Amino acid sequence: MVGLPYDCLANPLGAVRSTFDKAMSSDSSTAALDGKDWGASEVFRQFLFDDGGLSQVPLLNSSTMKWVQPNTLVRFRGMIQDMLGNEFYVGAYKDGDKWITNKFADASHDPSNASSDMRIWERQLLYCTPVPGQNSWVECTPDAMRNPYISAISPLREKRQREDEAIKSDVDMVEPGYAIEDSPNLKKMRENGVAFEPFNLQKVVTEGSASNSSTPHVERDSVSCLVKIYDSPESDLKLNEVFEFVGIFTFDPDLTIPIDDKEVMDDFCEDELLCLPPSKVPRLHCVVHRKLGASDLVSSPHLELTTPVIKEIREALIGHLTAILGHDRLAAEYILLHLLSRVHARVDEVAVGKLSLNLTCFNKENMSVLGNNLKLVIGSLMPFTECLPLTVDYLNSVTLTPKKDYITNRLVSGLLQLAEGSHLTIDETPLQSGTLNSGGLENAQVLRSMMESQKVHYDFTYYKMEMPADVQFLILSEGKSNILPADLVLPFHPSSVDSASGVDGEMLKAWRWYLATMKSLPHSIDPPLQKAVEDDLVAARQEDRSLSREDFSRWLTMGRLMSVSFGATSLSMEHWQMVKELERLRKIRFQGNL
Repeated sequence: MVGLPYDCLANPLGAVRSTFDKAMSSDSSTAALDGKDWGASEVFRQFLFDDGGLSQVPLLNSSTMKWVQPNTLVRFRGMIQDMLGNEFYVGAYKDGDKWITNKFADASHDPSNASSDMRIWERQLLYCTPVPGQNSWVECTPDAMRNPYISAISPLREKRQREDEAIKSDVDMVEPGYAIEDSPNLKKMRENGVAFEPFNLQKVVTEGSASNSSTPHVERDSVSCLVKIYDSPESDLKLNEVFEFVGIFTFDPDLTIPIDDKEVMDDFCEDELLCLPPSKVPRLHCVVHRKLGASDLVSSPHLELTTPVIKEIREALIGHLTAILGHDRLAAEYILLHLLSRVHARVDEVAVGKLSLNLTCFNKENMSVLGNNLKLVIGSLMPFTECLPLTVDYLNSVTLTPKKDYITNRLVSGLLQLAEGSHLTIDETPLQSGTLNSGGLENAQVLRSMMESQKVHYDFTYYKMEMPADVQFLILSEGKSNILPADLVLPFHPSSVDSASGVDGEMLKAWRWYLATMKSLPHSIDPPLQKAVEDDLVAARQEDRSLSREDFSRWLTMGRLMSVSFGATSLSMEHWQMVKELERLRKIRFQGNL
């Protein structure tokens, strides 16, 4: 196969313009002048996926920003924090007898030099931020952080840069300790030469875990990005979704409008974000994007993934959680089901699949060790985690819900603007008696509503809009929470208070993979077992008239989670009996606490 006449990594605009020129000389010229994809996207897909070029594309963050080259191909991973509408721009113009395209590129605000023979096209604008609460271990491999431009820039790219300087300016129009014993599989990994690196739970957090953050975890030196989307339906991208964007990084000082030039700003920029210098908010002209799920953020273990192996991984994780929780295995079992929960359907106002958990009997003594260890281990297992310390002062002052700022035309983030699959730990142990003001009462109601319905009300001043969420709630408290009545309440009974021990790095990767993969499994109940479950529910209601529809729904959710925790896609009688036994032990524990 003959090599491409351009470098997609170092000179992506060369690929864009070459394919445009080819389209203009063929029967596709009419479609090309309408702004429709003329084959450029296919060229990038071939380079990235068919030819393995994706691994060569650097990840855009605070570290790589120091050396990443303008007009080169980069990757950006982040959450869609705000959708800024559409932007009209000069997509193509005629220079003499030749048509030139500006697709996937910025252009200067200079109407005096604009060509009279031009085509106005449209693109979407997204403001994307690092995912709130993203833990440090989620970062890409070292290959994504290396500088591919250490060597001299290719002569082809230099030629392209000289040509770029000659392009005329165009007009933009903006529309507003537990040491795990060796198992056969662990031994096999060692025999195959897999390196085992001891994992220190405390180290993960101190190096960047978000577990102790009380506001959306976006580091001060992190990079947010203005992403420009082409040839993609608006329905493909939704607020708060996590994406990986691959696109052309641009830097054009001429786009920066002086802040003190207010008249110019008022004329050109309804959104002040678009007038910030690209060095503050870099632009990314997206050529390919893909939604990221939990399984995309973890690496697969070096194991033969059979049912016995999954069961072994489960038992090892339960053992570790048991040790972290002061040898309370019942609490460990409930924590595992909680971590596997997700909203997989919505029926009327009910979010089906959620399983919020309230662990009670925490006090200052065991919270400082066991509670903190639990938060740390959750941060080491789940990609996105936040921790909220619940106090009267905090509720009275914090901003939980996103709010529209009509002066800047921006959606101002709140703590509860979280990505799908995020985990939120709420620590009620510091809560003292006090008086909630109107803001505190509203915040308490917002938290409760989000936990129960998995919806967040975004404040647009004149109205409020419900946005769906999928966030796991874990409440740690001394007594049963009155502010946040969880789906499950379990008295915490540790038998010891020990600090957490190190965990094998490969085992930790296996646990992350296990949680992400099992969580996404489909699930069903076969008709014969469905009849047996219904009979059990009827018998339970006859024995205890206080049982409600919500209790039965919770049991079915637990049955599903118990099955997927063993890698099963349908409920078995064995797993159903395990759920009934957990609930029986929980009831006994409650009676012992009375």
